[in-house]
Amino acid sequence: MSREEMDQLGWDSCDIILVTGDAYVDHPSFGMAICGRMLEAQGFRVGIISQPDWNSKDDFMRLGKPNLFFGVTAGNMDSMINRYTADRKLRHDDAYTAGNVAGKRPDRATLVYTSAVKRRGKMCR
Repeated sequence: MSREEMDQLGWDSCDIILVTGDAYVDHPSFGMAICGRMLEAQGFRVGIISQPDWNSKDDFMRLGKPNLFFGVTAGNMDSMINRYTADRKLRHDDAYTAGNVAGKRPDRATLVYTSAVKRRGKMCR
């Protein structure tokens, strides 16, 4: 979701913002799509930030501060398994990223994304 989509829906803010390490695909095999749709069905305004740049100051705050909370996940697959083989070699592709491009999420993505949300959240208060 982008700020423009929020404006089209007439939303000034989201109730819940979900952050995921996967590319967003609105399909039942993607957990964030299911969570987002379930929360929307309950009447919440839900924004999803997919594959944010963890070094960017603005990427985690592009939808603003949520009214309730941020939900954070590394994605469908653990970020370390997704990045390394059993022999600890770097993988050259990522099945959960557009174009199979590797390197779009950090190691231990949930920890990195949560830290980034906390840092950015302090700036929004």
